[in-house]
Amino acid sequence: MAEPLLIERAGPVLRLRLNRPQLHNAFDPALIAALTSALQATANDDAVRVVVLEGEGASFSAGADLQWMRGMAAASEDENRDDALALARLMRTLDELPLPTIARVQGPAFGGGVGLVACCDIAIGTPQARFGLTESRLGLLPAVISPYVIAAIGPRQARRWFATAETFDADIALQVGLLHRVVPADALDDAVAQQVALLCRAAPRAAAAAKVLVREAMLPADPGVRDRANASLIARLRVSPEGQEGIGAFLEKRAPRWLPEE
Repeated sequence: MAEPLLIERAGPVLRLRLNRPQLHNAFDPALIAALTSALQATANDDAVRVVVLEGEGASFSAGADLQWMRGMAAASEDENRDDALALARLMRTLDELPLPTIARVQGPAFGGGVGLVACCDIAIGTPQARFGLTESRLGLLPAVISPYVIAAIGPRQARRWFATAETFDADIALQVGLLHRVVPADALDDAVAQQVALLCRAAPRAAAAAKVLVREAMLPADPGVRDRANASLIARLRVSPEGQEGIGAFLEKRAPRWLPEE
């Protein structure tokens, strides 16, 4: 039996490829566990600078595996809660991964597949990509992935797509903020490579901390408390070895040491 997740490393880039193409890379417990484990291991690997998440075959991910859903429909409420928590751990692990992440969306993404796209920091798709939060057709809702999808597309858009279960194309995904770019299929790898190159030119800790800054800035807080927290953050970065190297390199008109030698 093929591994549900393929892991490829090329220098500072780790590629995680969903590998159930015959089932449109739909989730089952094995794939959820494999992807969660790979992400957790990556969080502690200082040599990795960027994670690219992609799908094998024509689809990015169709969300939940129908056979898995059939089995869970016959399970108890407690069993369903535990099952949903495993998916919730995956989404949170991806969303909070202390590394920049890129979703390479070459084809359709539905349900939990949309959640994966929303959890990534950068999402690039092709015109062949289609999207749908179709749970309401089954009497369900995209509850587990909702925090990440709402953060990506906003509450106004989420109300529509959650309720109607409509599918939408890559252009609409771009308009609502789920995708950052739409490129022809034969330009997808180049577009991903461009983003990887930009991320690898950024200071490693600064790039990793960017998502923390954005997330905390969106939390309700006293303005004075937030100002002090942000001032403390920039102060720590300025005096850190990475900050000192970056400022020094700029003033000395040289490349910082974290850039690979050309």
